[in-house]
Order: sequence, then C-alpha cells, then structure tokens
Amino acid sequence: MKKLLALCTLATVLIAFSFTQKDPGTGYLVGDTARDFSLKNVDGKMVSLADIKDAKGYIVVFTCNQCPYAIAYEDRIIELHKKYAPLGYPVIAINSNDKVRQPGDSYDNMQKRVKEKSIPYAYLYDETQEIAQTYGATRTPHVFLLDKDRVVRYIGAIDDNSEEASEAKEKYVENAIDALRAGKEVPVKQTKAIGCGIKWKA
Repeated sequence: MKKLLALCTLATVLIAFSFTQKDPGTGYLVGDTARDFSLKNVDGKMVSLADIKDAKGYIVVFTCNQCPYAIAYEDRIIELHKKYAPLGYPVIAINSNDKVRQPGDSYDNMQKRVKEKSIPYAYLYDETQEIAQTYGATRTPHVFLLDKDRVVRYIGAIDDNSEEASEAKEKYVENAIDALRAGKEVPVKQTKAIGCGIKWKA
C-alpha cells in the first residue's frame, strides 16, 4: 500500500512538472528569444548573430547539401538573401547533419557546394548538433525568422510549394519579413517544415 501511494505521489509530481517545464527537446516557440551561437563558416571563420552589424533580423535556415528538398529550395534561399540582406535581414544557413550518417554533408562538401552555387550567405557547420537541438530544427530546410532582438517571429517552411518556386502561392518567409518591416503582426507565424529529417548522431 505504501509503495502504491509513493508511486501515485511520484506520478502526480511528474505530471505537475510536465506542465510547468518546457521540454528541452521541443526547441523554440514563436515569441521565445533565441540564443546566439558561434559556428564555423565555410571560409573557416567563426560567425555569430552578434557579428552581423546593423541587422534588423535574421533568416536562420537549417539546411544541407544533399537533401532533395534542400536542393529544391537552394535558389530560393539565395534569392531571399539577395532581396532581404540589403534591408537588414540576412540568411544564416546552418548544416547540422551528422557527417558519418551523411558523408555528403561534411564540412569539406559544404565548402564545395558554396563554390558550385556561388552561395552569398554564411553557411555554418553545427558539428555537435547543439544549435539544431536548441532551436528545435527537425527538417532541411527549416526556417526560424528572428527579429533584431532575436525574438522568434516565424517558424517553418519557406513557402507552400516544395517543388516549384513559380507555383508557390504563399511565401511565408517573405510575408513575415514584409510584415515586420511594416511594423505589423506576422500573418502566419508557424507552418510545417517540409524536407528531409536532420541526420542525428547515433
């Protein structure tokens, strides 16, 4: 009887704890303040959000070299950077895939991909996967739009068509940035990221 009572008490405490504590595996929610990071760029230099002077926000994109969805969105990510970096919203791309499980996503292959595509934005290597886990990234690509104070304002997909950019009807990231620039509420704050699952370390 005492053992049963102890188990019931423990269960009650655990249930209460689950309602008051955020699961560290869930990552950020819209409205949370994201942490900064320092990760190695393809040029060998360490990059953090604080290093980007005069930024009004940040388009943090978890992506990779080989996922078909990431490849399909690559040109769109480049265009996002070209359009919005001059307005203060640069793309910061992060590759968190385990190079053992996905050799094509090694740091050396990241460097090759940047040269092949003339990628203009920072492409950072999250070798420990700590940043992906902290942010709650699960797919490639997976976008976290932050404002200048690193408050998460949008999470999810770039747009509503993972195959053809010309067929996209809802450009979620662009709409969110345009709303922020206009001082308005972001119209769609979260969508489901569509892409390959991040390859976690065994």
